[in-house]
Amino acid sequence: MTLGSFLTNIINIMAKYWQVFLLRGIGYTLLLSIIAVAGGAFFGSIFALLKRSRIVVFKAIISAIVSVVRGTPMLLQLYIGVFVFPMIIPKLASLPYIYSVTIVLIINSSAYVSEIIRSGIEAVDPGQMEAARSLGLTQHTAMLSIVLPQAIKNILPALGNEFIMVVKETSLASTFFVGELMTSYLLVKGNTYLTMECLFIVGVLYFALTFILSKGLAAWERRMKAHA
Repeated sequence: MTLGSFLTNIINIMAKYWQVFLLRGIGYTLLLSIIAVAGGAFFGSIFALLKRSRIVVFKAIISAIVSVVRGTPMLLQLYIGVFVFPMIIPKLASLPYIYSVTIVLIINSSAYVSEIIRSGIEAVDPGQMEAARSLGLTQHTAMLSIVLPQAIKNILPALGNEFIMVVKETSLASTFFVGELMTSYLLVKGNTYLTMECLFIVGVLYFALTFILSKGLAAWERRMKAHA
């Protein structure tokens, strides 16, 4: 294969399948990533607070969940989500795989985000909590009103990095053909039998996504520091 024919094949593939790659592939990839990180931020916050609670049972359960999720491969978790979750939640058996995949992505993101939030909270000067309590605020109120707003400034950049990681991790969901970029690659490759060209296109698109997100995140961090 010559370079000219390689480039020609890429142009022809994009001309015919740009909707599959750009609209469906990137669209599903971003949608899954946004839902996973948003859900991860919500449940991760709960996990982080429960892990810091004085109730031993809660701390043990959350610690176990976080350890298992962080200590096992994402692909294994996806298989469990697709084949085991429907046994626990029968309604999932009648739904497309993307629902189970989304749940797994949220759980996975929650485990990592909980550690991000926990470290962000611990980075806040303990004296802030002590001062709030001395003013008569309850621990719950002090955490929500005093500590968390300061911790958010520390964790937002890390959450941005988590989003970029999830964008790449969604590629594993192609095992179940849920529509993201790697699924687009498999579909187009099956129609064209042009493996290298399709891989090149998907690689460029993933790089473009992560590069744009990384530069946007860096600019946002600089803006935050300038206003700090």
